[in-house]
Amino acid sequence: MDINKEYEEELEAFLIWMKDAGYTPYTQKSYLADVRQFLESLNGKQLESVKKLHVVSFLTSVRERGVSDATRNRKHAAVSCFFKALIELELYTTNPAAGIKKSKTEKNREPVYLDEDDLQRFLAAIDGKYRGRNLAVFLLMSYMGLRVGEVHTLNLSDYNVERRSLRVFGKGRKWRNIPVPEGVVPYLDLALEGRLTPWRSKEEAMFISQKGRRLSIRGIQQIAADTFARFQSEVPAAHRRPYSSHKLRHSFATMLLRKGADLRTVQELLGHSSIQTTTVYTHITSREKEVAMSRLQLQMPQR
Repeated sequence: MDINKEYEEELEAFLIWMKDAGYTPYTQKSYLADVRQFLESLNGKQLESVKKLHVVSFLTSVRERGVSDATRNRKHAAVSCFFKALIELELYTTNPAAGIKKSKTEKNREPVYLDEDDLQRFLAAIDGKYRGRNLAVFLLMSYMGLRVGEVHTLNLSDYNVERRSLRVFGKGRKWRNIPVPEGVVPYLDLALEGRLTPWRSKEEAMFISQKGRRLSIRGIQQIAADTFARFQSEVPAAHRRPYSSHKLRHSFATMLLRKGADLRTVQELLGHSSIQTTTVYTHITSREKEVAMSRLQLQMPQR
């Protein structure tokens, strides 16, 4: 069965709804893929007859294939948004995905991050023909806290050379201005001087791929994966850590807090809408706990 043909009107309506609601192209692509997967599971069933049981059955099958709780919850959100869109566009009247509980995720799990020494070794592992561009990309993530999607959407006009600041379009369609650290400035300037020639003359993207287009999110993630592989090449496979491009953002937040930055400032720099999201970075290493405890002096009273 061709899902795109069978549910052509509904999928097209969902895409229009997401664009109008301001969803990023990355989210649109992810949600459409999740919804198509859900529609495949219906085996040709008409949407009017879909019940909550069918949605739960789909989410259960997804879990049984070994995806994480977070991925399961994203697929649930995608399906729920799909039906919400169809209701708002007056194609359907009920949302069978509403009221289904989310899977519990580990709220207190410490983020994976690199300390400053490891971060320097990671940056040193960047090589290849486009090293200057890639170095600038990862410096923006590790020393300015940008998300992968935020680096992807950067335009040349977002960099204020005189003020040494970067205007970033983040989650929730919110802009924030971030000062460019003095140490990052020369690498960013060099990357822009050596910017690849775009395929379209009016392309404003700050970072261009070898194909002449805006450097994609997937492209950034792949470059990071290759660099992390070199970074851990001498580490036994069983001891390698699950690093990814997003872990550079974790490293930035951790460094700031360890250097005494207050939580509210870190929240602003990261572009978190809630300070509760930022508190996950207040983790303390075992070594720091040991040092703190060693400062306690126990003095027993004399008998």
